[in-house]
Amino acid sequence: MMARTKILRAASAIALSSTVLAATTLGAQLSAVSVAQAAVVNRVEVRGNQRVEAETIRGFMQITPGQNVSEADQDAAVRRLFSTGLFSDVRISQSGGTLVVQVDENQIVNQVLFQGNSKIKDEQLNASVQTSPRGAYSSATTEADVQAIRDAYTAIGRSDAVVSVNTQTVGENRVNVIFNIQEGDRTKIASISFVGNSAFSDSRLKQVIALRESGILSFIQRNDIYAEDRLRTDEESLRRFYYNRGFADFRIVSSVAELDPTQNAYFLTVTVDEGERYTFGRVAIDSSVPGIDTDSLYSELETQPGEVYSAKEVEDTLVNLTNRVANAGFAFAQVTPRGDRDFTNRTIAIDYVIDQGPRAYVERIEIRGNTKTRDYVIRREFDVSEGDAFNQVLVQRAKQRLEDLQFFETVSISTAPGAEPDRVIVIVDVVEKATGELSVGGGYTTGGESEGPVAEIGVTERNFLGRGQFIKVSAGFGQDTRNYTLSFTEPYFLGRRLAAGFDVYHATNSSGDYDTERTGGDVRIAAPITEHLTAQVAYNFKQEKFGDDNGFLITDQNGITPGNDGYIDTSSTCGAPNPIGNQFDQNGNPANAPLYTRSPIINEAICDSPYITSSVSYSLTYSTLDNSRDPRDGFFLQAGQEFAGLGGDANFIKTTGKGTYFHLLNEEYDVIGSVTGGAGNVSTLGGDGLRVFDNFFKGQDIVRGFEYKGIGPRQNGVAIGGTNFANASAEATFPLPAISRDLGFRGAIFADAGSLWGSEFEGDPGVEGTDAELRASAGVGLIWASPFGPLRVNYAHPFMKEDFDETQEFSFGFSSRF
Repeated sequence: MMARTKILRAASAIALSSTVLAATTLGAQLSAVSVAQAAVVNRVEVRGNQRVEAETIRGFMQITPGQNVSEADQDAAVRRLFSTGLFSDVRISQSGGTLVVQVDENQIVNQVLFQGNSKIKDEQLNASVQTSPRGAYSSATTEADVQAIRDAYTAIGRSDAVVSVNTQTVGENRVNVIFNIQEGDRTKIASISFVGNSAFSDSRLKQVIALRESGILSFIQRNDIYAEDRLRTDEESLRRFYYNRGFADFRIVSSVAELDPTQNAYFLTVTVDEGERYTFGRVAIDSSVPGIDTDSLYSELETQPGEVYSAKEVEDTLVNLTNRVANAGFAFAQVTPRGDRDFTNRTIAIDYVIDQGPRAYVERIEIRGNTKTRDYVIRREFDVSEGDAFNQVLVQRAKQRLEDLQFFETVSISTAPGAEPDRVIVIVDVVEKATGELSVGGGYTTGGESEGPVAEIGVTERNFLGRGQFIKVSAGFGQDTRNYTLSFTEPYFLGRRLAAGFDVYHATNSSGDYDTERTGGDVRIAAPITEHLTAQVAYNFKQEKFGDDNGFLITDQNGITPGNDGYIDTSSTCGAPNPIGNQFDQNGNPANAPLYTRSPIINEAICDSPYITSSVSYSLTYSTLDNSRDPRDGFFLQAGQEFAGLGGDANFIKTTGKGTYFHLLNEEYDVIGSVTGGAGNVSTLGGDGLRVFDNFFKGQDIVRGFEYKGIGPRQNGVAIGGTNFANASAEATFPLPAISRDLGFRGAIFADAGSLWGSEFEGDPGVEGTDAELRASAGVGLIWASPFGPLRVNYAHPFMKEDFDETQEFSFGFSSRF
């Protein structure tokens, strides 16, 4: 047999085989015919290998002595050897009964090095590339790694990063693989524009999406990093925005992101077709399932005739009806909305049709992509489990719950056929995101005991140890204040939807008329009663100390301080029948003038401290807010009571309530109106009656324009608190004209009214302000949703006040809605 040689290099698998030529003369023509032959191989000889054992190579080839080997068998053996990634060249030749395999082994990677990177650490880049130390070197793999590194830089907003790779021989057939990186500048988003929108302006639509045009705060907020998946997410946000505002025919025609290399910036253009705006027409429920009483289901409807069409309200109604019929024993009933558009009147009639669905069961729930979050944290958001009836509506509700956790970048749920025709596999794919936050904030508060510069640092983890638990540690520092807090919440206590947790705190304040030190904590548990109503009960413990290291400033019987040189020796005042004590001037000489403390009531309470308050409390919260962080529509109502007297020094019942209604006054200009009201009462439960520090102390927290503790009963000018309060306010907020909304600034106009009244010390010398006299103010505000937390500046002018009130027209500090 003639020798045949087969050569295959890494660049391409091209076989060169010798052929047996049979030439036959027929007239003047010659014909060459290639014939594949097979021959018996008696021995397989391996040459050129250094690290890989010859027996291992023979095993990869799958050719054994005594086997008839054809050219196709040799081709397959070459392919198998190349697929191992161990060889850069393989050649097979056959001489007689010997099959000779000549191999060139790939070089071994000694080190993988990165040069020029500072924005992405080596550890992160190592996780992105496939080339690894002690692995076989492959040029194809390193080229793929170059693209992976480019993608990593694109993900952090550096699309113009340049990456190259080279090797360095270090002997013994080993190489160092070196990736050279030029990180370049941040790739910005120069503009985001919309085409085809008329119902909403560009500035309003920019608030709907997450991507932002680059600005002065972009380096902190990091919301100007373009990525195609982020643009797709923003498209879905736009659809939901329009669908929930009556535009049922809305569609996105195109969304284009053009990169200008000269500016290293993207230009985003989204073209939309808004369509007509619809309202709900006739709304009905129809059932083909025997035993379902449709008349009893109308209370579950979120959609009402005449209201603006909203896809969210349709979805909420589907969930309500599905849960209701499932709880009634119809596990396989399916609720389907059927819409009937009236193009003339621009209405959509909705029929909720209840049919008997196919009998399908959940075989298993398969979770993929979670590297930190435990499986059970994801599974518990499902109202269905293995073996239950499959219901698509409840599965979609679980998807919404998982997204609301804010643990994941994306959540997708799909289904696959199970082992039996009536079995369904639910597949949950998640992409996790960072859930830990380090927050640093600062500002300046005005008015009252906490006046001065303030700073706060906190560490928050919303998915502690992947268990879905919330933990926060924070510390706050002011000119005269210190506070430390630890909070922990388990959202699924005992495997149920019970949010249990505790808070521990310590706070000191050395400003104002007296010093305070509070140490305490609480243990709480909250349970959802309905989708909007939540109940919470708690046990609270607090120890309070009051005093003044410098003694108490005193006045004469007319309330006049005699040259600011009269002080009481507090060590002598406590326990004395008349708390005047030994009086000294600033030089330590006796002062015999008839001097009195500012507030004997406060002085007596301070002398009796420390106080311990042991109480239980409960509260009910009703919320229909469309967004808890930045509400534009809905109610937030909260009421509760606290009962003190389980040991300790306090014995009281304290009742409070508050509520706020938000409404979007103008969609185009994003003007949000809100109305707030609140009230409270504290009464004794016996014992020695109310302590002065059990009272409410109010001021700018209910009527802006007054100091903290600026209104209500006083003795000799010192606040002693009140037993009742009531307040109301109206406010409108709006984006500032000529300022980009991306900066987070909003203006506000407001009016407040309220009062603090009632005291057990009414009739004592120097006590005034116990009547329910109304205070009112009006003003303007500037709100900034800064990267350090919400900040707010207010200017409020009190136009109804009492002579003894303490006003503070200008205030600046942290903003909080609730």
